[in-house]
Amino acid sequence: MAKLTVKDLDLKGKKVLVRVDFNVPLKDGVITNDNRITAALPTIQYILEQGGRAILFSHLGRVKEEADKAGKSLAPVAKALGEKLGKEVVFPGATRGADLENAISALNDGDILLVENTRFEDVDGKKESKNDAELGKYWAGLGDDIFVNDAFGTAHRTHASNVGISSNVSQAAAGFLLENEIAYIQEAVEKPVRPFVAILGGSKVSDKIGVIENLLAKADKVIIGGGMTYTFYKAQGIEIGNSLVEEDKLDLAKALMEKAGDKLILPVDSKEANAFADYTDVKDTEGEAVDAGYLGLDIGPKSIAKFVKDLEGAKTVVWNGPMGVFENPDFQAGTIGVMDAIVAQPGVKSIIGGGDSAAAAINLGRAEKFSWISTGGGASMELLEGKELPGLTALTEK
Repeated sequence: MAKLTVKDLDLKGKKVLVRVDFNVPLKDGVITNDNRITAALPTIQYILEQGGRAILFSHLGRVKEEADKAGKSLAPVAKALGEKLGKEVVFPGATRGADLENAISALNDGDILLVENTRFEDVDGKKESKNDAELGKYWAGLGDDIFVNDAFGTAHRTHASNVGISSNVSQAAAGFLLENEIAYIQEAVEKPVRPFVAILGGSKVSDKIGVIENLLAKADKVIIGGGMTYTFYKAQGIEIGNSLVEEDKLDLAKALMEKAGDKLILPVDSKEANAFADYTDVKDTEGEAVDAGYLGLDIGPKSIAKFVKDLEGAKTVVWNGPMGVFENPDFQAGTIGVMDAIVAQPGVKSIIGGGDSAAAAINLGRAEKFSWISTGGGASMELLEGKELPGLTALTEK
């Protein structure tokens, strides 16, 4: 990539500002999934090994008013990070002020400090989320004119803690995680080893219009699954029972199919149930049509077999969105079948674009079989759409 990376910087003795993504799930103050902390470790450890003094920024959840702060402190994250690093993580519990500034001044080479949840600054005028100029300048002034952005999950946002800081330092560089995310996702789409197959699932066509259009222009095949299947079905006049449908997107679905021709591949059957929850009957459809009183909740066995064949020989596969309601064992066969087919291709570069797809791979025990699993759902989607990411654009050119 043409941007500065952390390896281009002289870090020894410097106060290095670092944007990480520690937006982890918490339950009763306990972190239930620490993957994002683990993903940030290589960059943090490198800075510390080079003699830098790491000052970390992250948000946690959404904070709009004072009451929203409850349970959103990064204190549990500081503790968990310290355990992973085997050293103390200084946590002043502030986003600005004397306590924070004094704690930073007391840091020695190789020390690490975590600033309190950046979204706490949103309580009074959305200063973080609206990239308040004063806040970005203040945070930038806490370091030694060096900023490392390693938070891919927020790279599609223009916030004070990424773009704001970048705008006020002379050296703004990518960390290892951000660098890898760009390399895997962007390069897979722009310079794929062919055949290149894209697989898109999830519930709504509207969520993925830009992605579908961009990938139809770039990929050799685009496979569709998940709830959005039924909008495409209804656009063709196929019966969909009580399945999810976006009535206002039928014309769009029809236009996409006409434009794509054979490149757009749809399921040929479904696993249907007579209710989303508390159902009493689950069965496979004979073909595409869903029975009256039923709704499709996964692709069926014929579709799995078809998609396995469509994936044969693929050298680059980008997957975003499950094939069904994978959280329910009755409707996870499609997602499992597609995952297993992807990783079975010899020499395939297999990339999961974050979100529910990443959760499916992790929860269903397939994560380690993929080449790359993105840490950012929204940012991944925008890269797949071909959009520029503000957090990346704001970094310094080499």
